[in-house]
Amino acid sequence: MTEATPTETRPTGGEPIRVLVVDDQELFRRGLVMLLRQDADIEVVGEAGDGMAATDFAESLAPDVVLLDVRMPKRTGVEACRAIKEAVPSAKIIMLTVSDEEADLYDTVKNGASGYLLKDSSIDEVAQAIRVVHEGQSLISPSMAVKLIDEFKSMSKPEKAQGPGFKLTDRELEVLRLVAKGMNNRDVAKALFISENTVKNHVRNILEKLQLHSRMEAVMFAMREKLLDLP
Repeated sequence: MTEATPTETRPTGGEPIRVLVVDDQELFRRGLVMLLRQDADIEVVGEAGDGMAATDFAESLAPDVVLLDVRMPKRTGVEACRAIKEAVPSAKIIMLTVSDEEADLYDTVKNGASGYLLKDSSIDEVAQAIRVVHEGQSLISPSMAVKLIDEFKSMSKPEKAQGPGFKLTDRELEVLRLVAKGMNNRDVAKALFISENTVKNHVRNILEKLQLHSRMEAVMFAMREKLLDLP
């Protein structure tokens, strides 16, 4: 049975981050909602129990961030991620999984996910992930990051031809290299002695040139094309 429930909004002192929680395990979902509601920076605007309901609710509620289970009935996490990004491009998606062996990691990132967390993450880690992706950055559990990098290295390099990645300027490549090392915008700005707004502009230009949706996907593309000097 589909379970999709809008939740009551609660007043806060500022502009809270509007979050949709999606998981087919009711106890886990309700517990996560209850804990997130204790954070003044976060407002849970709805919850859903399957991928179809998640897409419908995302389209009607337009949340800032969606916490999305990888394994769900009716529509998988990968399918829901793709559908939500098509319906609400501004929504940031964080995938939640019980195992660091998930084979869907690459597919969800490729389809627009900005974060990938294990379900055993603490509530503070989940809340921080929500804030980070809401700011336009990416976040991934360390154990998953290792697997993601291994996946990049195993990819065969496609023909260069007219690949959009080769239109990046030297400065954009510098920014991309630092982003690939896990730096946030503030750290990149300090390392390159430029303003944080300039970093944001560079990241936006990189995404436009590569025709991609997220910082993480840009790093994936760059590593696949061997544009970065990473170990």
